[in-house]
Amino acid sequence: MFNAFIATIKGRVQGVGFRYFTKGKANELNLSGWVRNRPDGTVELLAKGNRTSLEQFMQSLEAGPIGSRVEKVESQWIEDSQEYKGFEIRG
Repeated sequence: MFNAFIATIKGRVQGVGFRYFTKGKANELNLSGWVRNRPDGTVELLAKGNRTSLEQFMQSLEAGPIGSRVEKVESQWIEDSQEYKGFEIRG
């Protein structure tokens, strides 16, 4: 059973508070994992938790924070056995 997903978010997602928005939503939904900016201008993340919360989180990623413009969210459901301490912003 899948308990996590990895995603790449494309569009105007850097310099608009996207990582902080993501961390806030993940904390609200009791998810763990990480988010980071990539050199190509995208944002990459891994989110882990219960399926319902992950689906709600995915919907918030598609909307993004005010000032962002999400063009595409590419995601893949995975089974992740690693333990994370909350949801962190990396790089």
